[in-house]
Amino acid sequence: MRKDYLPVEEAAASETAFIEDYWTAVWQREGGVKQSASDVSKKAEFRILEPYLAQLPPGARLLDGGCGLGDWTLTLAERGFRVTGLDLSQQTIAKLREYFPQHDFQAGDIRQTGFEASSFDLYFSWGVFEHFEDGMQGCLAEAMRLLKPGGRLLISVPFDNLRHALRNALTPLPTVPQRQGLRFYQYRFTREELARQLTLAGFAVEAVHPIHQRQGVLRALHHTLGLPYAWIVTRGLSLLLAPLLPQTVFAHMILAVARKPEAAPSSPPA
Repeated sequence: MRKDYLPVEEAAASETAFIEDYWTAVWQREGGVKQSASDVSKKAEFRILEPYLAQLPPGARLLDGGCGLGDWTLTLAERGFRVTGLDLSQQTIAKLREYFPQHDFQAGDIRQTGFEASSFDLYFSWGVFEHFEDGMQGCLAEAMRLLKPGGRLLISVPFDNLRHALRNALTPLPTVPQRQGLRFYQYRFTREELARQLTLAGFAVEAVHPIHQRQGVLRALHHTLGLPYAWIVTRGLSLLLAPLLPQTVFAHMILAVARKPEAAPSSPPA
């Protein structure tokens, strides 16, 4: 696993407060909560998630861990699922509740949700589990507790791909003195590291998919070649090159599918 840091002017009182403040600000810059859900059906995550949704019974209960602006919660609720959207950003959740009082949005920490054990059929979380510096095992332990036996967990995290590995070899991690003015932001994982984290938590790993190839190519053009990120030429090149380049080098994220083991059969009476 590789750590990424962000420059900060002032350190928040706690990691949880920092994460809440950071993402609340990000979503405000993106325009905040809208009064209708954005279309998620074209996203790579949806294409992977959809076959597992088709296996669920009518009215199955889903958890959207780190729901952000609520688009996934709203979209899947419209498809007939009972979806809970959970997020640390109290301001964002308050606005979602105001706009969508008929839906279940809750403010809280995915590491300690307070929900009943074995109460969800499926749990998905996009780009969230990597943001806690003590690692993702707290997130995974709570996910294991919340899922019904046989329930699936789908999570995406940043991919420590071969491009990053080369950069990492040339750029050692900062020492503690060098980290002054920086704050931990996220971990990046190889496919093997993500699978191991899930296995250690007791999940059976079914698949790990590289995703967001174009985003990874766009970032490579910007960070490696210095092309302006928003430049139309940069974006055009990323669209042209993404299908031609290897995912192991350029994919921006990886998405894992894992399953909670079925309950062990009870022993016959003596």
